[in-house]
Amino acid sequence: MTILQAVVLAVIQGLTEFLPVSSSGHLVLVSQLSDLSDQGVAFDAAVHLGTLLAIVIYLRADLIEICSSLMQGKKDAHSRLGINIIIASLPVLIIGYLLADWIDANTRNIPVIAVTTIVFGLLLGIADRAGRSHRKLPDIRLPQAVVIGLAQVLALIPGTSRSGVTMTAGLALGLGRVAAARFAFLLSVPVLAAAGGYSLLQLVTSDHQAYGSMSLLAVAMLVSAVIAFATISLFIRLVESIGMWLFVYYRLLLGVVLLLVWL
Repeated sequence: MTILQAVVLAVIQGLTEFLPVSSSGHLVLVSQLSDLSDQGVAFDAAVHLGTLLAIVIYLRADLIEICSSLMQGKKDAHSRLGINIIIASLPVLIIGYLLADWIDANTRNIPVIAVTTIVFGLLLGIADRAGRSHRKLPDIRLPQAVVIGLAQVLALIPGTSRSGVTMTAGLALGLGRVAAARFAFLLSVPVLAAAGGYSLLQLVTSDHQAYGSMSLLAVAMLVSAVIAFATISLFIRLVESIGMWLFVYYRLLLGVVLLLVWL
């Protein structure tokens, strides 16, 4: 992999990890239009850690408050939010651990990704149109967190979009756009940490020693972090005014393009 290829893939990862547009759909399309079919475990770990770094820096104030409240045993809004994040994260972490190999073997193909990109894009639009609420993060209760967590399991199917399906569930349950987006981003912290940790574990326990250029991996991590941070910042500023339909239209277009490539 050249440095240019690494940068392109890192930019795609940084742009699509947190937007409700399906990162897997973009990566599959790139693999079909180029020779970048498998970037390797080391690269996966680098870009996952890069996007994790971006979201931790962006949400640092919230995360510090949540961790502080939980460690001190407080019963306030921050500790309740932390408990909700933990409980909502458990289903995808457990199911992902148990079924990761089966999901990769049976769903990582263009027809599945194209259909899920279109279907879950439409569901996002319906939830955005029907929601119209301004409820905030402190308004999230445990039953809502459980439902959003169960919805996040669907993101194990490529093309669904983890951020997209959690925002859809949040909007459908009455959260405002910003609250749904911020909760989806908070939920990404344990998921990205698990994904990056799993990739690192695969890397250190494999017999394959060609990890690739450390400088190339460092560039990929830095680029994905910078692009992801900028994407999150812009999305949060714009989502209240533009809503989700721009991303719905984009998903529909992406799904159609994927189907045309497959055909």
